[in-house]
Amino acid sequence: MAEVTLSVGGYHYKLACRDGEEAHLQRLGEMVNAKAVEARSAVGNASEVRQLLLSALLFADETLERSQGDAPVAAPAIPEQLTAALERLADRIELIATRVENLNQHP
Repeated sequence: MAEVTLSVGGYHYKLACRDGEEAHLQRLGEMVNAKAVEARSAVGNASEVRQLLLSALLFADETLERSQGDAPVAAPAIPEQLTAALERLADRIELIATRVENLNQHP
């Protein structure tokens, strides 16, 4: 049995592995460390457990995105009535803004 020391998020971990797997385990540790650094930069100094949890969540998010492929997410259809109502509301807001501007110019 071989032993590898991994540095992840400023912490050091000694792990046993099969002979010949040291380089692979070291590479995995480097990947996890990169995610730990990313997590730490996002949330600041966090506990060891929280930092590793956030690292795992970042990996899970990437994995999920890859498994879903590059398929675009379809935007939900907006009913025409809602679109028309929003346009009328936007027009009213613009009218009110114009009136407020005119009041400020001519007190």
